[in-house]
Amino acid sequence: MNRIGIIAVIIEEHRESVGEVNRILSEYSGCIHARMGVPNKEKDIYVISLVVEVTTEQLGAITGRLGKLKGVTVKSMMTNKTY
Repeated sequence: MNRIGIIAVIIEEHRESVGEVNRILSEYSGCIHARMGVPNKEKDIYVISLVVEVTTEQLGAITGRLGKLKGVTVKSMMTNKTY
């Protein structure tokens, strides 16, 4: 069962991780309803927020892969209602 939620991705000081983050998100593009990226090049921080509709397994796969990347922090919040 799918749930709607939000995934926050923060990339700090590791621009080389940006390309891999984008590749992973492209793989899951069918689950992503909205995406907003806010780069702060002066502070070398990139923030990406995603609105997703995923299963628990998909959420774990996305956040797990992203969280293993150097300089990447990932947090998620999901609704309790399933669709």
